[in-house]
Amino acid sequence: MNNKITSVFKTAVFASAALAAPFSIAADKPDTVTVGYFLEWPTANQVAQVNKTYDKDMGVKVEWRAFDSGTAMSAAMASGDVDMAYSQGLVPFTVAVSQGLPITMVGIAVSYAENDNCVVGKNSGIDKENATKLQGQSIAVPFGTVAHYKMLRTLSHLKVDTTKVKMLDMAPADGAAALARGDVAMACGWGGALRRMKTYGPVLMSAREQEAIGIRVFDVISASNKFAANHPELVTQFLQTTDNANKAFRMNPSKLEPVIAKASGLALEDSNQVLALFDFPLRDEQISSMWMGGTVQSFTKEVADFFVEHKQIPKALDDYSDTIDARFYQQVN
Repeated sequence: MNNKITSVFKTAVFASAALAAPFSIAADKPDTVTVGYFLEWPTANQVAQVNKTYDKDMGVKVEWRAFDSGTAMSAAMASGDVDMAYSQGLVPFTVAVSQGLPITMVGIAVSYAENDNCVVGKNSGIDKENATKLQGQSIAVPFGTVAHYKMLRTLSHLKVDTTKVKMLDMAPADGAAALARGDVAMACGWGGALRRMKTYGPVLMSAREQEAIGIRVFDVISASNKFAANHPELVTQFLQTTDNANKAFRMNPSKLEPVIAKASGLALEDSNQVLALFDFPLRDEQISSMWMGGTVQSFTKEVADFFVEHKQIPKALDDYSDTIDARFYQQVN
């Protein structure tokens, strides 16, 4: 499984150096900035995406490219195909920088817990009390993602020997379909796919229970080091526009919910169910000790060490501070 996680990056040529000082003289502004994002993942900033506020504020054409995993986002940034990623999972970000991919976390996109989980088939007879019954059975989970990390942490807590579980690397939508067919005993994912999974069974462990054992869940805003170094003003403006959108959503969510639902490709009711589980940190929260002022750095190290322990990645960095840069958000008004 370690090989599966790392293989997506092998075609990318990358440097291991940390991001250079980001506020030097910027290069000429590009014609287009490409940003990775997820479908069926409603977020407050999608109002600015639909209304082309990003294009207006940044003074460039912003191309939004949909992905089905954060690992694919990392590879696209490493290859130069994508400049920034919005709502990239912490785990794929951590896996990427642990292996030297030149990307940097510049913000927190969304904090959530209930909207990323694992569901057991209703006919499996498995719950958290007898979770060891998963040994010898198949689990669908997208490797190298937040869902993957949560699953491993949860199974470890429930004393499941993961070496005796057959883990299948499947995107959430495919995992939901596999659970529906009975091909797997459990499937893990997020968003619309997770809601579909829940029609075929219960979650193995609630998000509240997972948080009680120290599992935090949030997505990040990341940028390729080259783009951040060459165009720091565009990174900062992207964050400014995002922060403005987050403020507007806090003030009047009901007005913006239909726009977000349409942009995410979900029905209004489904989109609102997801949004109700999301929190979009504002500028002062972003740079506080609870987030990029220290907590995120230490938690990222914890996640990386956990993946090394479970032989999902070969090694962790000694310190992740150089891969997380709050200075862009500090310039947001």
